[in-house]
Amino acid sequence: MNLLEVDDVSIAFDGVRVLDHLSLSLAPGELRFLIGPNGAGKTTLIDVVSGKTRPDSGRVSFDGDDVLGLEPHQLARRGMGRKFQTPAIFPSLTVRENLEVAGGSDQRHAGWGLLRRLQPEIEERIRDTLHLTRLGADASTRAGLLSHGQPQWLEIGMLLVQRPRLMLLDEPVAGLTRAERDRTSELLKVVQQHCAMLVVEHDMAFVRQFDARVTVLHQGRVLVEGELSEVQKDERVIEVYLGSLQPDETAVAA
Repeated sequence: MNLLEVDDVSIAFDGVRVLDHLSLSLAPGELRFLIGPNGAGKTTLIDVVSGKTRPDSGRVSFDGDDVLGLEPHQLARRGMGRKFQTPAIFPSLTVRENLEVAGGSDQRHAGWGLLRRLQPEIEERIRDTLHLTRLGADASTRAGLLSHGQPQWLEIGMLLVQRPRLMLLDEPVAGLTRAERDRTSELLKVVQQHCAMLVVEHDMAFVRQFDARVTVLHQGRVLVEGELSEVQKDERVIEVYLGSLQPDETAVAA
């Protein structure tokens, strides 16, 4: 059984159809990249899956249950976590306190990190996450003082301590340096061992670092789907998307 099923979903804003009878499925533990030109419907699809936006028609199921109509916090309790392009962290709290808030807000383990003593299991998750994200040395640093790429890794860590079964990531390496993008790649490869991921991304050099299927969206529909090596050769993809990118973004050849 697939973990996520998006079936015949459509939605329009001000008369403009953004998703057009779109269907997509994701297996447990799978990493899938969503690519396509601006306006293709990538972020809107993530909005629908995460409960932020209700479609006009169609169905979304998560772990076999119809989840359309559920709020984002309800989906989070079921094991779905979302990371926005701009990190949603608490800048006035330390790195560790951010992880405590995330771990303590897990309703499967009652308590809120700064108000109640965390359970030993969550304390262990926080220690593991600090190690995994390489933020252990900055555990006592206020999140607002972290360097450029670190807030991205902290937010991923905040999702990890909640033990999600699915992570939705919107352009996790946008604006990062090459070294930071490589570090993010290493982190996501470890995260992939713990949960499925659906990732919106434009950086083809970054996508190339993973052994993952790619879904190309265009005008709210699935244009093509498959391995990156196949997708990059598709004339339709080259015409509507890859041809518009900068050379460094399309550097996908071996």
